[in-house]
Parts: sequence; C-alpha cells; structure tokens
Amino acid sequence: MWHPTRRAIHTPTAPTPPPFLSQAIVANNTVHCSGQIGVDPATGEIVQGSVQARAKQILRNLSAVLEAAGSSLDDVVKVNIFLTDMGDFGAVNEVYVGVFGGEGRVKPARTCVAVKSLPMGTDVEIECSAVVRDGSSPSSSSSSSPRRGAKL
Repeated sequence: MWHPTRRAIHTPTAPTPPPFLSQAIVANNTVHCSGQIGVDPATGEIVQGSVQARAKQILRNLSAVLEAAGSSLDDVVKVNIFLTDMGDFGAVNEVYVGVFGGEGRVKPARTCVAVKSLPMGTDVEIECSAVVRDGSSPSSSSSSSPRRGAKL
C-alpha cells in the first residue's frame, strides 16, 4: 500500500506562522508553501514603503522556506499572487520578473487574483509550490538569501 510522506517545514529565517499552520509542507517530492506577506522575520513587522518592497520581502521569505525544504526559487512550479488592488499588478510583476523571468528560463505557472483584504492589512500575499531537488537533504539552518542572480 502506498504511504505518502509528509513533513512540516519551519525555519527561523522566515516569519513565524500562526500556530494553526506550517510555513510549508513537503509531500513526497513537492513543497507547498503557505502564503507569505511582506513581514521582516527579524522584526515581525510588515515592511514599510512600496508594494515592491513588500513583494521583495515575500520572495526572500519564500526563498528561506524553500531552502529549508531542500528546494529553491529556481524549482518553483506554481505561484499564486493575491493583491488588494489590481493597480499594483505592474509593480509586483517588475519584482516577479526579476526572480522568475529571464530568457530561456522555465517560468512557473501563475495565478494573480484581487482580494478584498489580506492579513495585517497588507496589500500583497504570495504562495508557491516547488519540486524538491533529487538527493537533497533539507538544511538544518537555511539562508534567507534568494537564488543567485535574483534581483531582490
């Protein structure tokens, strides 16, 4: 009988989630990250400034969670973006393209939807799923730095 493997991911280099969810779950060879908002893990506060500043922080947070799971932003296969104002679509896309764009790169599937509100009154939330690298073992302490060459 098939028994799927599941394990929760937690890294101190990304914001601590509420007690009723995990930063991510690895199921077999896929990591599913919970939605991240632009919280600086060092302060626990939303990054002030532009929606782009929060999108960059979100991608740093997701990078940290993915690394802890044995994956990376390079391994992302699906992204969901939630915006409270679709007028921010272009600004968030500029940050997104800096990480997931690039000639010849396999770009993740993506959905972007408008929502009425988001936690802590923020304006953008991003979640993603990625493959876990073959033969990789999750790091015991992960880095919050994004993939090499990412423009965050």
